[in-house]
Amino acid sequence: MRRPLVMANWKMHGSRASAATLVAGLLEQIDDPRADIALCPSFVHLSQVLDACAGSALAVGAQDCSHMHQGAYTGEVAPDMLADLGCQWVLLGHSERRQYHDESDGLVAAKLAAAVEAGLKPVLCIGETREEREDGEAFTVVARQLQGALAEQSALAGLVIAYEPVWAIGTGLTASPEQAQEMHGYIREQLAEVKGVDAEQVRLLYGGSVKAANAASLFAQPDIDGALVGGASLDSAEFANIIAAA
Repeated sequence: MRRPLVMANWKMHGSRASAATLVAGLLEQIDDPRADIALCPSFVHLSQVLDACAGSALAVGAQDCSHMHQGAYTGEVAPDMLADLGCQWVLLGHSERRQYHDESDGLVAAKLAAAVEAGLKPVLCIGETREEREDGEAFTVVARQLQGALAEQSALAGLVIAYEPVWAIGTGLTASPEQAQEMHGYIREQLAEVKGVDAEQVRLLYGGSVKAANAASLFAQPDIDGALVGGASLDSAEFANIIAAA
């Protein structure tokens, strides 16, 4: 049975004070969780959050990494650096990276390979825009992103897939449980065709305006194994309730 995983993506939010308050609030509310939990703060807060979470049930991940291990790449952060810092997870291919930084499927694939080589557990983010869904291209887009990132990978240890329909990120819109399950089931079917992947063991997360009010209905679906939570993860009580639903 796949163990639930709930991840917080804080995006470009927070200060040292708010990060401390948020972690402390979570630690007060979480007692022997039956799900894996990870927090993904900004790069500048990683060390602080790692220290605050040490010895607890809260793991820590980064929101991105470079496809290179070292070198003259000003402003980049290598996956090896993240692993050395103590991070366990890294988000890759988030729609905001694809949109604002023109990240291609090929670049995401290179980042994934570098992350695995560094010992990080990658969370591959995929999802279609509203226009692509309305044009009937949602499944085609998701399959292309999935195949583009996973093709010819030499190792995929600890891989997690996060399906985040772009039209539901930060908009208040959420895919219905039935819509989400349909896509998650399709993703698992696609994974079964990827060499070196045990599709039944890969955890599939849903992301896109997840909150305590809709978490339970989403998690009740057979192929949804948890969530990648954005705005709601910035409220410790709300995020703790999402974890409880998992």
